[in-house]
Amino acid sequence: MKKSTAVGAAGSAATAFVAANTASAVIGGSAATIMSATAGTTGAALASAVGASGLAGGAAISSGMAAVGSVVGSGMAAGAIITAAAPVAVFAAIGYGLVKLFED
Repeated sequence: MKKSTAVGAAGSAATAFVAANTASAVIGGSAATIMSATAGTTGAALASAVGASGLAGGAAISSGMAAVGSVVGSGMAAGAIITAAAPVAVFAAIGYGLVKLFED
């Protein structure tokens, strides 16, 4: 098996694990449950950046998660899953690209 294939598979598996783990914590939960499950994560920081302008803290994070979730036709829970899995997917893609670039 090529190194790039192994790195790509590992990155996909890591992304799926993070998404499934986050989903099990937030699906069917209230906003407070979602916030406590995602507090202090990279996904929360990402959601805060996407949040409505003029908001800070929990309001920015929850509005950001809702905005990201609305892209796929859902709400805050879907946004929490997407923002949790996105950084893992990005790093996996970078790792795959670097291995592919230097692969013989």
